[in-house]
Amino acid sequence: MDAVNLNILIAGALFTVSIIATLISARFGAPLLLIFLIMGMLAGEDGVLGIQFADPDLALLIGSVALVIILFDGGMRTHPDRVKVVLAPSAALATVGVLITCLVLGLAAMWLFQLTLLEGLLLGAILSSTDAAAVFSIFQSAGLNIKERVASTLEIESGSNDPMAVMLTFTLVAVVAGEAELGWSTVLVFVQQALLGALFGWLGGRGLIWFCRKLPLSPAFFPLFAISYALFLYGLTNQFGGSGFLAVYLAGFLVGNARLAPVQYILRLQDGLAWLSQIIMFLMLGLLVTPSKLLDYLLPAVALAGVMIFVARPLAVVLSLLPFRFPKRDQIFISWVGLRGAVPIILALIPWLAGVPNKDLYFNVAFFVVIVSLLIQGWSIAPVARWLRLEVPKEPGPDYVMPLEVVQSNDVLQVLAYQVNADSPVLDTDWTMLPVPSSAQFLGLVRNGEWIQCLNCTRFKANDTLMVMAKAADSAVISEVLSSYAAAASQSKQDFFGEFVLNGQITLADLGAFYTIEFGELDPSQTISDYIGNRFFRRVVVGDDVQLDQLILTVRQIDEQDRILQVGIKPA
Repeated sequence: MDAVNLNILIAGALFTVSIIATLISARFGAPLLLIFLIMGMLAGEDGVLGIQFADPDLALLIGSVALVIILFDGGMRTHPDRVKVVLAPSAALATVGVLITCLVLGLAAMWLFQLTLLEGLLLGAILSSTDAAAVFSIFQSAGLNIKERVASTLEIESGSNDPMAVMLTFTLVAVVAGEAELGWSTVLVFVQQALLGALFGWLGGRGLIWFCRKLPLSPAFFPLFAISYALFLYGLTNQFGGSGFLAVYLAGFLVGNARLAPVQYILRLQDGLAWLSQIIMFLMLGLLVTPSKLLDYLLPAVALAGVMIFVARPLAVVLSLLPFRFPKRDQIFISWVGLRGAVPIILALIPWLAGVPNKDLYFNVAFFVVIVSLLIQGWSIAPVARWLRLEVPKEPGPDYVMPLEVVQSNDVLQVLAYQVNADSPVLDTDWTMLPVPSSAQFLGLVRNGEWIQCLNCTRFKANDTLMVMAKAADSAVISEVLSSYAAAASQSKQDFFGEFVLNGQITLADLGAFYTIEFGELDPSQTISDYIGNRFFRRVVVGDDVQLDQLILTVRQIDEQDRILQVGIKPA
């Protein structure tokens, strides 16, 4: 009993200290996952607590469950508009990009560690997937608002390349262990895993949507039902020879975009569960490694990490995105944000469990490469994004949003909360003086912790919190008026897009009437929208820019059909 109590005490202390240590990330910009990893190492065999943990079976079980939760959450948060913009390039990165990374790293590992070609390719497969949670936790902590094409490509690639890396790793482990031969039969197994994973993911997602609509569950049970269903789907897909991770990600995407009332309850718990999974996984992996053994692989592992960051990832990005005409700056950033996280370390447990030769090498090298990736790439993402001018100005928005999806309505209703500060545009005004849509209803405000109904409100004061009920479609317009960030956002947009705004339908000839432009072989009769759209194969997002002689044209607003409505203009 004392041992049980001690283990609970240590586990609780590790979780508590790890969560408090996230303040270090906010303060110094350190990747959150690196913090959790270091905490596990400090508690491990060579650390302060000296905890000995060497159970790869348990680690793989915990890691797999954690990855199911993380991928399901990532799928639910993937918006269909993003998929529409970058589905093809993301799919290319998640398939061709993974294969190229595996090949380049495999050849480098074969030379650096004196391995056979198959053993080198196995290490390359283990290290071939990027980590979505690592990337977006850094975006969030750094407050970055990256251009949609780049952010969406990274998000979907990171969420969908894990199944590819898993399938590659399992296939190569079987070949190295002598349980299979590399040939057409192996390729067919690989294709089978992908196709069955997609099929089970689609069927499983539709099934979960049906259950959410038909089962009269309490709101508290919907998130638990969704998680248990995702774990069931993962196991079922694997039993039939498919990729369980691909199935879970696809099912999450279908459910997250099905406009179901229970989705809001599921997402609330999913956010916490995804972070809990990350913490558990990295603490466990930190405990599992013996830091003193990492030194045996120090120089070749650092060299392999360098090949991954500066050769394999850029080459994979350039070749995968070649048909899609991505701007050079976008490609450079996508190449740099090939962050590695928990997945390579989890995959490195598979050779360990299979008992293949050099099993310690796979785990320790993968661990080392992940640390180097988090240190070098993770710490530099924010400055690189700003250096490449990929940070799009944030739109003003409410400080808090409370959806009212449980209320049956033809419109999506929300309660929006806005904090009034000393620089707020609504300071010392009242509701009747504000240019907001007539459909928006002012509910009242919170002042000094006290709720004041709208009938008793006169002038808004600093530190008030205004409460407004409105349609979700009106949120942007209301935020332009009520958000304390609105003035700063306006200045930021002016700096980014330029002082002048043009209609996307004016022609280049119209623009030439005000600016001296050398058209050369350009057709002056084409619109600005067509000129920019042709440069990007019509896959245009806000923040895309092109140079026209001595002018920079930047897309400022597009409609739901991806037509350019407004363009900012500034000198080159």
